[in-house]
Amino acid sequence: MAYKFENLKVWQKAMELNDEIFKISKGFPIEERFNLISQTRRAADSIVLNIAEGSTSQSNPEFTRFLGYSIRSVVEVACALFIAKRRGYIGDNEFTYLYNFTEELVKMLQALKAKLKD
Repeated sequence: MAYKFENLKVWQKAMELNDEIFKISKGFPIEERFNLISQTRRAADSIVLNIAEGSTSQSNPEFTRFLGYSIRSVVEVACALFIAKRRGYIGDNEFTYLYNFTEELVKMLQALKAKLKD
């Protein structure tokens, strides 16, 4: 693996969430193409992109800042899941699975941030 981020478990986990969000959003109504689908996918993309970009930083404080952006994007995805559930685009099981996934990812990101501050 050529880049540091490729070896990070948190990046790998974020890529899994990214894949899941892409798949599930394919089932959203076409009228959501420029709204919820686009916003949710962009937020999921932002998670992995910020981890990757931050990992190439010259300092731990800079990497920590990018991890903060990733956390915010995970929370955005979690909120989008609530919207999708309320609108009937996803069921309870899908929501619970993905919501738990976002919680686990946030914990991993927070743990990495804490480790970088040591």
